[in-house]
Amino acid sequence: MTSKIHKLRKNNNSKVSKHLITAFIFTGLLLSCNSTDNTKTTVEASSEIEITEKSTTTDKSKNLKPIDSDEALIATALMAAPEASRSGCKVIGHNMAGEFVTLKEGSNEFIVLADDPKKDGFSAACYHKDLEPFMARGRALKAEGKKHQEIFDIREEEVKSGQLKMPTGATLHVYSGPNTQYDPNTSKVDGAQRRYVVYLPFATAEATGLPEAPVASNHPWIMNPGTHRAHIMISPLPEGED
Repeated sequence: MTSKIHKLRKNNNSKVSKHLITAFIFTGLLLSCNSTDNTKTTVEASSEIEITEKSTTTDKSKNLKPIDSDEALIATALMAAPEASRSGCKVIGHNMAGEFVTLKEGSNEFIVLADDPKKDGFSAACYHKDLEPFMARGRALKAEGKKHQEIFDIREEEVKSGQLKMPTGATLHVYSGPNTQYDPNTSKVDGAQRRYVVYLPFATAEATGLPEAPVASNHPWIMNPGTHRAHIMISPLPEGED
C-alpha cells in the first residue's frame, strides 16, 4: 500500500514538472515574439522619423537657388535697401559677365551696389546718392591697384582739402553673409544679415558720447573716429534673437 502511494506521488510530481516546463517554454516564446515585434516597431518608427527629417531638409533646400543671373543680382541687391524704397533704387555693380554696369535705373535718393558674383560670399550695400562721389572714388583707386590703407589716406587728404565731398549723416545699409543662395520667392539670401553705417566725418567718441569699440551685441559704436571716414556702426541682432 505504501509503495503504491509513493509511486502515485512520483507520477503526479512528474506531471506537474512537465506542465511547469511546458508553461515556461510557452511564456518564453511569447516574450520572444513580443520583443521581436517591439524591436521591429522601434526600427520602423526610427526610419519614419529619419525619412521625415530628410524630406523636410530636402524640401527646404529646394527653395534656395544660386544667384546666377542679372535678375537675381538685382533682386538680392535690393534687399539691402529700405523695403518702401526698393522699387525706386538705382542698382549698379558687376553683372554676370563681369562688367561694371547700371543693372537697374532709379528714381529716388538711393543707390544700391550689387554683390560681385566672382567673390566668395554675398555682400550688397545701399547708400544715399550723396555718398556716390566718395564710393566711386574708392572704386577708382581700387581699380588702380591701391590697397586699403592707400585708399584711406588718399581720400582723407582729398576730403580735408575739399576736393572730395563727404556728407554728414548719410547712411550706408549693408546686407551680407557667407552664402550665395537665395529664396526666389522672397529674394532673401540664405544667412545674410543687415548692419548700418552712419557717416559723421571727423566725429570723435568725446563729441558723440559713443564708445570706440562695441561694448555688447546690438549696441552702436564709432569707428575711425577723428577721420574723414568716422562713422557710427550699428549691427542688429540676427532675426529671432532678443
